Amino acid sequence: MKAWSRWQDWVTLVAGIYAALSPIWVDGASGAAAALIVLGVLTALTSLVSLARPGIVATEWLNALWGVLLFVAPWAVTYTEALGATVTSWIVGVVTLVLSLTAIPASRAAHRQAIQH
Repeated sequence: MKAWSRWQDWVTLVAGIYAALSPIWVDGASGAAAALIVLGVLTALTSLVSLARPGIVATEWLNALWGVLLFVAPWAVTYTEALGATVTSWIVGVVTLVLSLTAIPASRAAHRQAIQH
């Protein structure tokens, strides 16, 4: 697989950037902005690494982890009363989790191909 070509990583990159910037336009509560910024930046950075090096399987698993953490953040950080931040966290979390899990087989194939050469 060529670098910078996997669509799932592009979508998770955009989702991470969206989450990181979302405190600018969504209502937030104590901790919501920090959670969205940190997890959004982590998602975006991991997606960039995955785009540049498609054979690193760990980046897909990390993005899946960031997706799960984004999904549970409204309860863990207690900002469920801030509807905008909560919905953003849930949507970005689900999108990141699902797309990262669907990219794992392609990443494993790229990893095996890289090892053979």
